[in-house]
Amino acid sequence: MTDIADLLAPLQEPLFTLLDTPVSWTEVLGFGSGALCVWLVARQHIANWPIGIANNLFFILLFTGAGLYADAGLQVVYIALAAYGWWSWVRGGPEAASGRLPVTRTDARTWWVLVPATAAVTVGLTLLLDRATDSTVPFWDALTTALSLAATYGQCRKKVESWYLWIAADVVYVPLYAYKGLYLTALLYLGFMALCVVGLVGWRRELVGRAGSDVPVGAPA
Repeated sequence: MTDIADLLAPLQEPLFTLLDTPVSWTEVLGFGSGALCVWLVARQHIANWPIGIANNLFFILLFTGAGLYADAGLQVVYIALAAYGWWSWVRGGPEAASGRLPVTRTDARTWWVLVPATAAVTVGLTLLLDRATDSTVPFWDALTTALSLAATYGQCRKKVESWYLWIAADVVYVPLYAYKGLYLTALLYLGFMALCVVGLVGWRRELVGRAGSDVPVGAPA
């Protein structure tokens, strides 16, 4: 265990100072891999999954050091979801008759499960963080965790609404990370928000385009 800590110690060393706050190699690497991952997701490129896993590993170190324990634990769940998403995008299941998982909408049945599950995770994590850790932001840490899990599930299945969930999470993440002194990460999530809008527009365009191509010849547009 000590050997691993010694091996990772250089990543925690300050690389430069931003707004009088030291920025570590971990935060810089998390910034770069995170931005690349979201850009690849927006382009529906399969490489987003391994890049995303690397990003999760960097953020585990970063968030643990900042006392954002739910966000740190979330990265472990992200890794598991990334494995599922990677498989899903490659194999696709019944929705991918052409060999490529298409962009689709989230049906009502899924929302009936997703909304109460997200609320339950938020409440449960808030209580856990408040009672079992020294977190100074238990509710906001829990809320962003729950929203991110819901968004990641949607991303795994290429549901267009996943982008709305990511945008909602990022609206909270940006001031939360700034409050915790993670200014570069706050800037990264501001960039994520812009990339989410790009991804949303692109996925909606594909959805509308495919719906238009399904209109029978001679049918009204």
